Amino acid sequence: MAFPLRCLPALLYLSVLISKATADANFTVSKAVYYPNSDTKGTETGACEYGAFGATLNNGDVSASASLYRNGVGCGACYQVRCTNPYYCSPSGVTIVITDSGASDGTDFILSQHAFAGMGQNKDAGATLLNLGYVGIEYRRVPCIYPGKNIIFKITESSHFPYYFEFEIWYQQGNQDIIAVQLCEIVNLTCQLLSRTHGAVWAAVSPPSGPLSIRMLFSSGAPHGGNQKWLVPTSIIPQNWTAGATYDSGVQVQLQ
Repeated sequence: MAFPLRCLPALLYLSVLISKATADANFTVSKAVYYPNSDTKGTETGACEYGAFGATLNNGDVSASASLYRNGVGCGACYQVRCTNPYYCSPSGVTIVITDSGASDGTDFILSQHAFAGMGQNKDAGATLLNLGYVGIEYRRVPCIYPGKNIIFKITESSHFPYYFEFEIWYQQGNQDIIAVQLCEIVNLTCQLLSRTHGAVWAAVSPPSGPLSIRMLFSSGAPHGGNQKWLVPTSIIPQNWTAGATYDSGVQVQLQ
C-alpha cells in the first residue's frame, strides 16, 4: 500500500520512536540521588569493603544500590546510568561501579557527586543536576573495562598468616558475576571452596600452605544459572603471603 507524501514526516517520526523504544528496551527506569559531602570520590566505608580503593575506583564514578548489591554478589558490577531530563541530561550518561549498599526515597542508585554531575550534557548542566539532587534515570548492566589492569587480589589487614586468609577482588572485568571462589595449593593440587564473608571479601580459615592460586567462577546470572566459567589466574600468591599486600592475577577478562 502506497502512502501520500504528506504522510512521510509522520511515518519517519514514528519510525524514530519505534527505533528508540527498541534501543531502550534493555534499560530499567528508576530514580537516583547522590552521596552528601562527596566530591570526586565515593565512600571509603562502603558495604563492599573496598575501603579507600572503592572511593577512587573508576575515577570516582561509583554508587551504592540496595537492589543491585545482592548480598555482595553485585559488588564490582558496572552499570550505564543516564538521567532522563532532555534539557540537562547526556544521552550516554555515565558508567558507574557498585561499591556500597544503600537506598533513598525509592532510588536504585546513590551516586558519587562526580558520577551524578557526569550525567549532564556539560559542566553547567551537571551543576544543575546537583542542585536538583533527585532525578529520574534509566540504567542497564554493561561490561567493566579497566585498560591495562589485571584482576588484583588484595589481602586484607584482618588476615593473619598462616591461620586466616582474607582477600578482596579488585578490577572485576566483563559483565558477569563472581559466584564462587576456590583457594588452591599449587604443589599438591588441592583446592577448597571459600565463603563470601561480606561484600567483595572472601576468606579461608586454616588455608592451605605453599604457593596458592585463587580461582573464580564467573556466571552470566541468566535463568538456571546462565553460562558459567572458571577463571584460573596465571600468577600465583607466594607461600609467605602478607596481610595488606596486593597480588596481580596476571589475567584480564572480557566475559560477556
